[in-house]
Amino acid sequence: MSAGVEFASSLTGQGSVVAEHYRPRVSYYMREQAGNFHYGRQHPMKPHRLTLTNHLVLNYGLHKYMDVYEPRRATEEEIREFHAEDYIEFLKRVTPDNQKEFANCFSEFNIGDDCPIFDGMWDFCRIYSGASIEAARKLISGSADIAVNWMGGLHHAKKYEPSGFCYVNDIVLAILQLLRYYPRVLYVDIDIHHGDGVQEAFYTTDRVMTCSFHKYNGDFFPGTGAIDEMGSGLGKFYAVNVPLQDGIDDRSYTQLFKNVMTAVMETFKPGAIVLQCGADSLGLDRLGVFNLSIAAHGECVRFMRQFGVPMMVIGGGGYTIRNVARCWTYETGIVCGAELPDALPPTVYNDFFAPDYSLHPQLSGRVANHNTRAYLNALTARILEQLRYLKGAPSVQMQEAPPDIQGFLESEESRDKDVRSDRAKDARDPRTDRREHVAELYEGDDDNDGEESSFMDI
Repeated sequence: MSAGVEFASSLTGQGSVVAEHYRPRVSYYMREQAGNFHYGRQHPMKPHRLTLTNHLVLNYGLHKYMDVYEPRRATEEEIREFHAEDYIEFLKRVTPDNQKEFANCFSEFNIGDDCPIFDGMWDFCRIYSGASIEAARKLISGSADIAVNWMGGLHHAKKYEPSGFCYVNDIVLAILQLLRYYPRVLYVDIDIHHGDGVQEAFYTTDRVMTCSFHKYNGDFFPGTGAIDEMGSGLGKFYAVNVPLQDGIDDRSYTQLFKNVMTAVMETFKPGAIVLQCGADSLGLDRLGVFNLSIAAHGECVRFMRQFGVPMMVIGGGGYTIRNVARCWTYETGIVCGAELPDALPPTVYNDFFAPDYSLHPQLSGRVANHNTRAYLNALTARILEQLRYLKGAPSVQMQEAPPDIQGFLESEESRDKDVRSDRAKDARDPRTDRREHVAELYEGDDDNDGEESSFMDI
């Protein structure tokens, strides 16, 4: 039995934040084309991980527990709500064939080995961003409690440039949607890299709290995320950073996560949560240096689910793609409340998961744990002290938004028509108020098998 399976077994019987009968309505966003893009032969980012994930999710039968959607692409107008117009224009126009014409712009827009020009780059950005925007709107409409988009989570992209394999920051775009309805939004990031792009976007507002668990030593990419980065102006103390050292293990990480997030939830009282589940924090990741098992990574998802707050669950980093697919499949099962057997179901991609063909391979032990108990205790104490400065959740009446994204509120009224349209459509759907599809397989007029059969062949 692997350490991951043992850790998962040890969690049985632990107390929950809310009653176990919580049965959320889950929406799942997938698009076949997303897995077909290619950053380059030597590039660590492999969108094919999305194809592997979707095959496992579907062959485990998890689509029976969810509403599965093929989302539309984000519009240029929607992407412009955060990103600069000249940067968007560059993304739209540049291609591998004409990139020499734009070479003088490469330094301005941070184009290089990490963020290369590749075929379909703009379309890729529109696909994953559109899914996150649609997921946010699904939560706002009240027709889902949890929305899952493994295509998204590209947390490094900045207003004016790409960074760290990320071109458009779908997370910021989704949070801007959520802010139209929810007074307070909590962003939680368990990627091994600091969620710098999201933190920067909301650094001066008290309506969004960002909380990132990541490796930090001043040199590790992106070089930000020190504990004293706490926000500024109205956002002072609303950026929570949890800097970790190499090799943290399952029990240390999950205990720290639960202690910090319990205090964050009690203090900030968010109306919605966005949980970025970058899988490069797993052990044996190509770019990672932690020792987390899939079970421990998933325990963070389970813990946040138990609060019963509307939640977006999105992807992020992860560069050993067989383990990324295992992890996100396991976490899809968690949000659905489904227990998955350790033996992987057969798919056309079986060879990726050799030789064990299991959901919980052994991933720990490669890196020594440099996070001492004294360090973690001191880290927790300092974060709890930071949260005490907030003196409770901010006022529901506040209207302040970060200066760089203030404009998104100006057209809020017209865009609310989209939400009202979703509500009206859901009201006409006789299945909207039925929760049995979350945990029951059934046949009849409302059976989802036929509707989603096209996804089974991807």
